[in-house]
Amino acid sequence: MPESTAVAPAPERGRVRTPAQVYAVAAVSALGGLLFGYDTGIISGALLYLRQDLHLSSRGQEIVVSVILVGAMIGALVSGRLAGRLGRRRVVFWVAVIFAVGALGAAAAPDTGTLIAARLVLGLAVGGASNMVPVYIAEVAPPGIRGRLMVLFQLMVAIGQLIAYLVGWLLVGSGGWRVMFGLAVVPAAVLAIGMTRLPESPRWLVGRGETSEAHAVLRRLRPQGADIAGEIAAIRDVAVSPPRQDSRALLQPWLRAALVVALGMAAFSQLTGINAIVYYAPTILSDAGFGESVALVTGIGIGAMLVVAGITGAIAVDAIGRRRTMLWFMPLSGLAMAVLGLAFLMDGSPAQHWIVIISLFVYILCNGIGMQSVVWLIAPEILPLGVRGPATSLATLCVWGFDLLIAVTALSTINAIGRAGTFFLYAALNVLCIVFVALKVPETRNRSLEDIERALRTPGSLRHNLATTP
Repeated sequence: MPESTAVAPAPERGRVRTPAQVYAVAAVSALGGLLFGYDTGIISGALLYLRQDLHLSSRGQEIVVSVILVGAMIGALVSGRLAGRLGRRRVVFWVAVIFAVGALGAAAAPDTGTLIAARLVLGLAVGGASNMVPVYIAEVAPPGIRGRLMVLFQLMVAIGQLIAYLVGWLLVGSGGWRVMFGLAVVPAAVLAIGMTRLPESPRWLVGRGETSEAHAVLRRLRPQGADIAGEIAAIRDVAVSPPRQDSRALLQPWLRAALVVALGMAAFSQLTGINAIVYYAPTILSDAGFGESVALVTGIGIGAMLVVAGITGAIAVDAIGRRRTMLWFMPLSGLAMAVLGLAFLMDGSPAQHWIVIISLFVYILCNGIGMQSVVWLIAPEILPLGVRGPATSLATLCVWGFDLLIAVTALSTINAIGRAGTFFLYAALNVLCIVFVALKVPETRNRSLEDIERALRTPGSLRHNLATTP
């Protein structure tokens, strides 16, 4: 079926104004990203005092850090299946409720076992948010601004991490970690209340045959005069006889190219080392002789770099494209990581301290723009409507699985091969990421989700099909 003008990017970007409701949907739902960032980032500052109060070994610290990722893997799998039955909006609402329950549990934890259980609950919410919020925004946003609205999720993750670093610095001292964990209840409550006022995904509604409801939602989300009937027809065209919503549907050969891209991006988003820095930078720097105050202030700088990266990435993915953003910034990410490794071979001079801090900041900035701005965007864009729930769950599970791998091995790897060797290893993985992007990742900028799915179904290379289709 020919592409409708309703989903063409040019009118939305150049001649008409996007309704405020679209931005409200993105802003409120992206609070899930802020909670995701805060609850994964707050452990960085809290760990300095948790390990004293609860007498944690290096392995114990890794367990406390990583258990949230086990929960995230479970949450990613469960949320995708629930979203197919209950809808995207309702799942995000329950994610907010679980965030609040987990935060209260962590704040009140009397011992290590209870804290681990509470962080497991938080992980369920983190996995659900990372899986469903990007999908919800992707299915609501017009193609011309979809990239920047979806990257708003990653920007909110970065803001959440920055807030976590600031809170960790302000609440220094034994026992402050309880307040650090408990503060997450506030944005969780705002997200839960906000989601009760937002519409359901029109694509989910069309997939269930609720065309009139989808039409009503799109009237609120598209400019006056937009061809809403044409957009619904385009959605229905790719939703006809969708694959079964189970794991066997993901084995179909025509889906392979999309799955390779989504899963590869998910893996490299973690293997390139970002969360080894986010989780353990204060601990690594403190143990390297920087002092706890310097380590915590450096953590704030890392959080600030993540926010700058989120803002820059939000502009870059729509201005220069997803693929080009990665190919421009990931080489700089790898170079900065290599310099960081070299710095730890120096003799502990003041120059070494400055090189370590500057290379950390450059790495966070470039990896944040080149990889983290794209990873939560690419899977919901490239995976087709009929299997978007379970397929995006699989990609999100991959993110958290490799994140877990990094979390449980980072300190042990440093103990085994040293700081320099560990960072050289991450630098090499940055190089492999660049090769993967160059060979496999297509450009999806300014293409409707239906355009991308048609290119995926067309025989031949997905990259070539998208590059040559008008």
